[in-house]
Amino acid sequence: MSDHFDELKGLVATLEADRKTQKEKEKRDAWTKYVSLSMICLAVLAAIATQRGAGYSSATMKQLNEATFNQAEASDQWAFYQAKGIKQSIYEQERDRLDTVGNPDPKVLASVTGRIDRYENEKKQISADAKKLEAKRDEARSAATLAADLAREMGLATTVFQIAIALGGVCLVVKKRWLWYVSMGTGTLAAAQMFKVLLLK
Repeated sequence: MSDHFDELKGLVATLEADRKTQKEKEKRDAWTKYVSLSMICLAVLAAIATQRGAGYSSATMKQLNEATFNQAEASDQWAFYQAKGIKQSIYEQERDRLDTVGNPDPKVLASVTGRIDRYENEKKQISADAKKLEAKRDEARSAATLAADLAREMGLATTVFQIAIALGGVCLVVKKRWLWYVSMGTGTLAAAQMFKVLLLK
């Protein structure tokens, strides 16, 4: 009976030692909970950076399309301007021809001169419209360039967030606390980059 009692005592002591060892291990590795929480925070920030970067990329495409549309419209206006110029030139030649003829019909001369003046005024309006479209085109190009720059800078933040998350994952596997610090430092750099881009907008 005493052998069984000693055996039971030994088993209880082993279980107690295992429990104590497990508690010490849990206490030693308690910091890994914070690593996991910090990785979740970094993943959320990375998702925000990715979404913002995609928004900037979409804005770039939209502004480039706007610039292309305005350029096409401006080109149409300049073609219209040229057509008016050709018609004006024809009437100017007609006026010159009438001037060389002695005693031109005043009604015909007035009609020709009126057409020349009309085409000149129309050309001024067309030119002003074309220049407005070119100004809109230039504005859209500038906006596209800015959006492309912001997309590239936000892409950098996203990449650095991914590196920070990968370092955190390695930290959890190898249980090296210093890797967590490197991960958090890298994540801080990524967050700084992201907020810098958001403030530039």
